[in-house]
Amino acid sequence: MQPHTRKLLVDTLLIVATQVLTYYGIRYIISNARSSESKDEKERRKVVARDLKLSGLNFNSYEAAIMSEVILPKEVNVDFEQIGGLDDIIMDLNESVIYPLNHPQLFTSSSGLLGSPKGILLYGPPGCGKTMLAKALAKESGAAFINVRMSTLQDKWFGESNRLVRGVFSLAEKLQPAIIFIDEIDAFLRTRASTEHEVSSTMKAEFMTLWDGLTTAEGSRVVVLGATNRPNDIDAAILRRMPKKFYIKPPGDAQRRQILEIMLNKAELDDGFDMNQLVKDTEGLSGSDLKEMCRAAAIRPLREYIRANPVELQRYNEEANDELASDSTLQTKDIKLRPLSLEDFEVPNASHAQMLSQAYNFNNRYF
Repeated sequence: MQPHTRKLLVDTLLIVATQVLTYYGIRYIISNARSSESKDEKERRKVVARDLKLSGLNFNSYEAAIMSEVILPKEVNVDFEQIGGLDDIIMDLNESVIYPLNHPQLFTSSSGLLGSPKGILLYGPPGCGKTMLAKALAKESGAAFINVRMSTLQDKWFGESNRLVRGVFSLAEKLQPAIIFIDEIDAFLRTRASTEHEVSSTMKAEFMTLWDGLTTAEGSRVVVLGATNRPNDIDAAILRRMPKKFYIKPPGDAQRRQILEIMLNKAELDDGFDMNQLVKDTEGLSGSDLKEMCRAAAIRPLREYIRANPVELQRYNEEANDELASDSTLQTKDIKLRPLSLEDFEVPNASHAQMLSQAYNFNNRYF
């Protein structure tokens, strides 16, 4: 073999070897980037797998990454009984979502018209109970509740975000009945534009294809639940995939009474406490406004006690610290506070929720 021929062959082999090593090196880096998860995430996956009894299922790396976002029903401390003013919506959610997910045999027909909707949208001004309603739905349904966050789906490697989106739906199919929850869905699935970044556009396309596309199974018990206070920013194709839409508006008189009674159920109230007057004074307030008002009112008697008994409070703190230091069971001293009166409730002059409900035009062609 001629020397120049031998040199050409060696150079060719070196180029090929370099390309192969580069390819597998990039694959190794990407694999490590996907598997570089914290110890807490690994422990979280074990807890979810144990509680949902998933010992017989195999999960790829993308499904395993999404597994840490699964919320178990026992971890949610909110149920429908703790939500006031939304009885009609709760009844509809029971009939159209929870029953079909948990009793599919009752919602099966040859026409294919029965069953749960593929998408549900909770929209309305901030502070009116959208996220709280989603939490209660996670607990009451008993379904696997996948809380999707943008930080989980976004990846620095091209194409990995799409695979994570696919992992969300493939995991939901394995865990069904399952609910995929996206809070502030307008930030993720907003109206597409020609100026949009390619990664964001392909993620939306992937999400819609897997949600309700050619390969979507008809009998699938996977529901996508979204919450937003900006429904007009959501893409029209996404809204089409959410046939059930619930407007969570600021509570009326009856709803505010119910909310206040739930919040003040365990609070000691003055004998002459006028609930009717409080309901009247809080017109236009959202559920979040009412909760903050009740919290501020409950603090006032405690603040008065602290200011009136600084010496006794200091002695109590020292005794409590001594008990903790001796590793004994802390016996909390009963501090007698006065009952709440109507004067403790400082009602804001203007409602944040009321202003926002006027600022957003919910009565458009989609709603």
